[in-house]
Amino acid sequence: MKELAGKTAFVTGAASGIGLGIATAFAQAGAKVMLCDIEEAALSAALEQLRLTNVDVDGMKADVSLKAELAAAAEATTARYGKVHILVNNAGVGGGGPYGSWTDAAWNWTLGVNLMATIWGIEIFGPLIEQHGEGGHIVSTASIAGVISGASTAYNVSKYGVVALSEGLRQELAPRGIGVSVLCPGYIRTQIMNSSRNLPKRFEGAVRAPPTSGPIAERINQIRERVTQGIDPLYVGELVREGVENDWPYIFTDLEFEPIVEARFAGIKQGFDHIRGRTPKR
Repeated sequence: MKELAGKTAFVTGAASGIGLGIATAFAQAGAKVMLCDIEEAALSAALEQLRLTNVDVDGMKADVSLKAELAAAAEATTARYGKVHILVNNAGVGGGGPYGSWTDAAWNWTLGVNLMATIWGIEIFGPLIEQHGEGGHIVSTASIAGVISGASTAYNVSKYGVVALSEGLRQELAPRGIGVSVLCPGYIRTQIMNSSRNLPKRFEGAVRAPPTSGPIAERINQIRERVTQGIDPLYVGELVREGVENDWPYIFTDLEFEPIVEARFAGIKQGFDHIRGRTPKR
């Protein structure tokens, strides 16, 4: 997608944070953008603000952890714009919890929004991108926690899944003229630490009150502070625009975690070193 002008993009989690940053960057590059979000008031405010700059944007309220609502959003997008060229699976929640506090509701919510909605988005929008024959691109937001295990277990699992999905699809969809990128942001100034504000009733019990003291409480406060002082989502949006235009497989936002990623790879290589020179039994 060397040229975004005139193309149509569908962005989930687009009412705030990274999603709004991406939608803004795409719209300013001349793309038509359908913003999708579960938070109706924030979505209306985002659309009102964007339209002040005379860009072509529209919005659709949807809970992406419900496949039917995501399908309805796709229908609304094609009804409004005719074609879809770019899919951005960005909606995400910071759910989960440490070992010992897991619940089915927490796993279902975290995997439902972070991973299953991404899978469904590709399943629903992939054929729409293919059918016009003009090429396209898919961006899915993972996290730096998709390549290093530094967050809660459920969150890590969901984001590793997005990375694996994107890596596999990049090979599968290239012959069909569709590029695939995975976004792995670090600390970005978003509302990820307040994900429970949009918790659907069917996932009741997924979020428990965090501890007020002890190591876990300290870690949560540290992360909250880092997020508050994080990178501007508009900057991330510009990185994603550049990544789509140049077909980057991985889109990172900063270099902070590069040494940790290298250490992980070194640990993986050490696993091979343990068996180097041995002959497997057949």
